[in-house]
Amino acid sequence: MTASTLTPATYRLWQLTRYFLKLGALGFGGPVALVGYMHRDLVERRGWIAEADYKKGLALAQIAPGPLAAQLAIYLGYVHYRVLGATAAGFAFVLPSFLMVLALGWAYQAFGGLPWMQAVFYGVGAAVIGIMAISAHKLATKNLKSDRLLWAIFAVLALVTIVTQSEIAWLFITAGLLVWLVRCRPRPWSGTLGAALPLPLLPAVYDPGLLLQLTVFFAKAGAFVFGSGLAIVPFLYGGIVSEHHWLTDKQFVDAVAVAMITPGPVVITTGFIGYLVAGLPGACLAALATFLPCYLITVLAAPHFKKHGKRTGLVAFVDGITAAAIGAIAGSVVVLAQRSLTDLPTVLLAIAAAALLWKLKKLPEPVVVAGAALLGVALFPLTHHF
Repeated sequence: MTASTLTPATYRLWQLTRYFLKLGALGFGGPVALVGYMHRDLVERRGWIAEADYKKGLALAQIAPGPLAAQLAIYLGYVHYRVLGATAAGFAFVLPSFLMVLALGWAYQAFGGLPWMQAVFYGVGAAVIGIMAISAHKLATKNLKSDRLLWAIFAVLALVTIVTQSEIAWLFITAGLLVWLVRCRPRPWSGTLGAALPLPLLPAVYDPGLLLQLTVFFAKAGAFVFGSGLAIVPFLYGGIVSEHHWLTDKQFVDAVAVAMITPGPVVITTGFIGYLVAGLPGACLAALATFLPCYLITVLAAPHFKKHGKRTGLVAFVDGITAAAIGAIAGSVVVLAQRSLTDLPTVLLAIAAAALLWKLKKLPEPVVVAGAALLGVALFPLTHHF
């Protein structure tokens, strides 16, 4: 029997779909914040998802390629409602931000760039660092508790992420194996881990000409880049600016800014880039190619995680990967802070955002983001020259 059979859903599919629509429309802060919101809302507040299922989803999202937050949303949809739930959750999570970047892409081309966006991003980027820091703290204290081994893994992965400025997938798997070995002391060929890591290969989507190039490139981005926007941005830059010359440096920076000032997954910037390169068809194919691999991988791997979920070995393996994932998330906060906190006002904005969320537990994050955007518009002209 699977976990979902033993613990029937206490919610309807339409309720979960509505939640992910709202998260996709209002969830700022990138993958670190988004996975934190899902834990807070679905595990702690509503009790729809068990802690064990959330941890397995987070572990799978870390060891499989693709955008972290979207994969976790798909897995949580699968927990009780299988493929239909995974499809509804993933689509609902991505749709709002996709529509937003389409509108911004149209405005960008129609009005010759978005100079005001630099001012908005100046404030929003700083506030997002504060939001991410609070989310990372909550994830760490909730999942690692007082386990010294897990905290050691957390520290190592945070340091590696800061030093390398990337997320190294094999370290997540190594962390899982380490905790498994320490806790279970397995006998040779015990088969404890089972089929924990199925990673299917995915065919490229066919379309002629430039659309084919776009689709193949973004499918590779979705299928071979691990973790979060932190990992995918350098990959995108290398292909879009350096290799194919589809965008200029400034256009690419604007595309990343669009991802940061819009809610939902950071990787939705692929829709904006696709629109700039090839209009509406380019946007649709770029977004589809980016998210389809992680959807298929998650749906195909989820039954294995659920079937073997209560085995002691797999629980230990997941705990190790979870500690590594949270460490990498914490490290990415530092890396992104180095890029976003460029002067004293941005540092103060980040500290203020974190302090507000720490003190006012029920303060909605979009309120903090909106306030930071207004402050950015006011402060940016004083510290920069257009």
